[in-house]
Amino acid sequence: MSEKPEVDYQAVTARQQEVWASGDFHEIARQNVVMAEALCAAVDPHGGERALDIACGSGTAALVAARRYCEVTGIDYVPALIERARQRAASEGFEVDFRVADAQALPFPDAHFDAVLSVYGVQFAPAQARAADEMLRVCRPGGRIGLATPLPKGWSGDFFATNARYMPPPPGLHPPLRWGTEAGLDALLGAGIRTIESEERIALQYYRSVDHAVEVFLRYFGPVMRASDAAGEQRRERFRSDLHEVFSRYNRATDGTAVVENRYLLTLATRA
Repeated sequence: MSEKPEVDYQAVTARQQEVWASGDFHEIARQNVVMAEALCAAVDPHGGERALDIACGSGTAALVAARRYCEVTGIDYVPALIERARQRAASEGFEVDFRVADAQALPFPDAHFDAVLSVYGVQFAPAQARAADEMLRVCRPGGRIGLATPLPKGWSGDFFATNARYMPPPPGLHPPLRWGTEAGLDALLGAGIRTIESEERIALQYYRSVDHAVEVFLRYFGPVMRASDAAGEQRRERFRSDLHEVFSRYNRATDGTAVVENRYLLTLATRA
């Protein structure tokens, strides 16, 4: 499967890297722990197996695999997040190979890993077919690929759609939420896998209040920070209000706090 020739993926990746390096994604990744644990439970890597966490951020899924005594590697293209991941691993006494690298050009030999994981990570690579091919390439035949992916519907779909209204994505790109559809997964992975199963799961995000949830994303989440800047003074409060509405729509709490329901797609594939 080829990429769209009219898109300068190298330039898009460089701009995207700057966006994700803004703020501190580690503060957002706190809410992804439940997804990382569910994903590792589904992929079920055993002690001594080689596991790769693609677009690992501050290492959340990688550390779950490390606790199973796997030989773990994590890559991300944001150096500050890799440094945070190394600090986290050291604090728990794990030797994890965290390195700065791009999901679209993995620095590993063919069929190197028994398990490949990604939690809201590889899905955001602009050259989707290239990232999918790389993921398949480094996974051994019979190995497992596990993905926790934002869905086009629910909180994730509404959240990213809201953000895109204020900071539209570069033209010509497939949306990250494509990975959360059957057609998208078939187009990206179908030729390289033997079996695939997906099911919707729920991850609850906990905040002090809806206002607090919005503030966390405005302060720490790079894409939201950039969208707020792009909105300008006249539209910035409207952007905040739109985010507040999205978080409120999926808030389960009735005590003034926020327990936001996020539905995601958990996918387990076996490499052909």
